[in-house]
Amino acid sequence: MTEPTTQADQNVASRRAVLKFGAVGAATIVTVQPSIAQAAVSVMNCQIPVPHSGAAGQWIAPDGSLVPAYTPGAFGGTARPYTAMEVKTGLSSGSLPYTPSDASSAYLNYIRKLKAGQTGFTCFASIQMPR
Repeated sequence: MTEPTTQADQNVASRRAVLKFGAVGAATIVTVQPSIAQAAVSVMNCQIPVPHSGAAGQWIAPDGSLVPAYTPGAFGGTARPYTAMEVKTGLSSGSLPYTPSDASSAYLNYIRKLKAGQTGFTCFASIQMPR
């Protein structure tokens, strides 16, 4: 292809370049949006075990701290991890699904105390981030 020589030819070439750029930009936007939605869905499906795997066998005190098994007033770990959606709902309502209220309160206190490196921390942190 030869270089545009007249002003009109240069304007046409310039418009074509803008149109090409616009088409690429639109395709990028279309492909980014579904990936953001997919990431949001995967965040809500992550899991938080109570207690974390490094504390298996320990129980949860009402204040959320880990205590030896069979400590009076403490609660044994859960049979299955909670999903992020269950925890998010529990944090707003004060109650986790299928859990007695006193145990639910202790488990939520435990989850609030999770620290980096503990299983479930990344999941918990992700539901705390504003969208």
